Parts: sequence; structure tokens; C-alpha cells
Amino acid sequence: MTIWTAWLATAAVFLMAGMVKGVIGLGLPTVSMAMLALWMPPAQAAALLIVPSLVTNVWQAGPLKALPGLLRRLGGMQVGIVLGTLGGSVAFGAPSGAGAEVVLGLALIGYAIWGLAGWRVQVPERHAGWLGPLAGALTGLLTALTGVFVLPAVPYLQGLALERDALIQAMGISFTTSTLALAGGLALSGGYAGASLQSSLPMLLPALLGMVAGTALRQRLPVATFRRCFFAGLALLGAYMAAKQLLA
Repeated sequence: MTIWTAWLATAAVFLMAGMVKGVIGLGLPTVSMAMLALWMPPAQAAALLIVPSLVTNVWQAGPLKALPGLLRRLGGMQVGIVLGTLGGSVAFGAPSGAGAEVVLGLALIGYAIWGLAGWRVQVPERHAGWLGPLAGALTGLLTALTGVFVLPAVPYLQGLALERDALIQAMGISFTTSTLALAGGLALSGGYAGASLQSSLPMLLPALLGMVAGTALRQRLPVATFRRCFFAGLALLGAYMAAKQLLA
């Protein structure tokens, strides 16, 4: 694959990942990591998603007036995400090698099964004080291993019985924290150099264009249909990634 071919393929991945995020409110790091890891090391793919993921998640974390209340409620979870990600990065290093691809593939399968089944957890308010940091730490550990930060963060947030807009904002907050923690973890493990940042910046444009297109598409396409196709595709991709390494 030539440099220009690789660049165009990478831009196409971020365009598609941004579109997915525009439709359902999440999926940019999941789609980009899953697709990019097919032809580049997971650590390189994780470094590329830093800038597009950070900007789109900060966008999603608005409006500002609602932030203080959500941050008070989700503060323990955010601390857990940071500690889990940094601790996992120090312990295991940047996502790399066949092991990272297997873990990523299995994580995608688990995420797809959860999405297709439509499972929901209920988080009692009296237990949120310790469940939040635990969910954050587990999410951080999986982020350090795979570069994907949806599990168990998204099921936990859905279990808080937040209103739809508050849920989307809460995911934006947690994804922003995860992105910053992942950048710190990659730096600690030597997997995030200046060259990676320079390569990540141009991917912001296709990601934003995809997000705008996805937001417009959301008005026309039944979200339930899109979600089923999205999760089924992730399951197949995850199975392929795990099987390729386990059977090699």
C-alpha cells in the first residue's frame, strides 16, 4: 500500500466513523480502531484517532450550562477512567501485536452482542458512588489494551436513567476523558510521538464531515435499522480479527 493510498483509506475510515457517530452518538473510536487495525499496528491506529475523537467528543459534551451537574454525578467514573487507562498503559504498554488484535476483536464481539441484544442495566443511585469508579477503571483498562472505550462505560451510563440529551452529553464527557487519558497512556508507553499528532490532525476534517453527514442521515434513516447493521458488522469484523490471530 503506497503512502497516498494509505492516507486516502485512513481518511475514508474516519469519514465513515464520523458518520456512524453522527447517526447514533458513538462509534468513532470503535469503527476507526477496528478498520485501521486491519493494516496498521493498533498503537498507530490509536494515536491517529486522538485529535478527531477529542474534538468530536468535546463537541458532543456540550452544552456548557449542563456540565457542572453531570460532572458532579460522573466525577468518580472519570477518575476511574484516567487511573485505569494510565495504569493499564504502564503495565501493558501501548496496544500492539497479535494479542492486542485478539483483545480488540473480542471486545468488538462483546460490544456487538450487547448492542444487538438490546440489554440494559439498572444502576441504583445508592450504588453509583462505587460502581462509577469501578466502571471507569474497567473502561480505562480496556482502553489501554485496545484503544476502544465504549465498554463498560456506555452500558453503565445507560443504566443511570438519564434523559436522552443528558445521556449523549454524558457519553461525550466520558469519551473526552478517555481520549485524553489514552493520549497520556500512549505517551507514557512511547506509542504517541509528534509524528502521530501530525498525522492525526488531518483526520479531523473527514471525521467532522462524516459527523455532519451522519447527523443529517439520522433524520431520514431509522436508527434501529442502522444500529442493527452497525453491530452486526462489528461482530463480523471482531470475529475476523480474533480468528486471524488465533488461527495463525
